[in-house]
Amino acid sequence: MDYSLYKDVNGLSGSSFWDGLFKFLANDGVYIAVAIVALTFLLPWALHRLERRTGAVTGTLAAGLALIVAKLLSDVVDRTRPFVAHPKHSHLLIHHAKDAGFPSDHATGTFALAMGVWLFDRAIGAVLFVIAAAIAFARVYVGVHYPGDVVGGALIGIAAALILGRGPLGRIVGRVAEWCSALWDSILARAGVRQRAYPSP
Repeated sequence: MDYSLYKDVNGLSGSSFWDGLFKFLANDGVYIAVAIVALTFLLPWALHRLERRTGAVTGTLAAGLALIVAKLLSDVVDRTRPFVAHPKHSHLLIHHAKDAGFPSDHATGTFALAMGVWLFDRAIGAVLFVIAAAIAFARVYVGVHYPGDVVGGALIGIAAALILGRGPLGRIVGRVAEWCSALWDSILARAGVRQRAYPSP
């Protein structure tokens, strides 16, 4: 079934416009997600500043944790990428190494970022989820992953964010985020950036 779905998605390639868009998303879409998370932390929000920064910190730490788990799983599962396993039935639109394909690092990292932010800010988190889903689809479209690779990565990323964003670890991450936020506010104040005070949670 995974291969059948892969052929359905990868078989859509061939249109110059969509090929260009999904090649961009597959290669560079992750930088858009990272930039949004960075801005979520760095901007001197007038409202919900600490919550948003906590989401950015949670997502960033979750992405790091999830990618470590993904690397360990990749070594154990050692799943061949579709363009290697089925070279005559794959449209490979980007250059890629012939390393193990499960789980997708791109899906793992971007869904961890999205879930981490979403736990504290639904609007920004929703935007990140859309970007993460588009990247995951693009990785299949360009021929470097099976759908199962990106779904597996998404689940790992989401799980990591939930682990670090809730419960005892969530409280620890929250304190780290509060310290980081206060430090950044101090740096902005010294740089002369005017900010409105935000209420304590």
